[in-house]
Amino acid sequence: MAKGYWVSVYPAISDPEELTAYNKLAGPAVRAGGGRVLSNFGRVVAHEAGIAERVVLIEFDTFEQAVAAYESEAYRQALTALPHGFQRDFRIIEGID
Repeated sequence: MAKGYWVSVYPAISDPEELTAYNKLAGPAVRAGGGRVLSNFGRVVAHEAGIAERVVLIEFDTFEQAVAAYESEAYRQALTALPHGFQRDFRIIEGID
């Protein structure tokens, strides 16, 4: 089975402290769902239409596991903690074996 990945790109973060409540809930929810954080807060070099802002990459053993983790009650609670008006480009993608 192909691995699954969460890819989150944050177009702009004016106040990183606003993410504190979300991060406290999201980390345990991701780990409980079998996710492993591969990239978070690292350096970014953007090309073409890219934005040099925070990118988060999380790996799961399967695509189905990645979808299930997003739909879990624990992660739904984390989503409610995202600040009002906060923007991110979030995708769940299937890897290549």
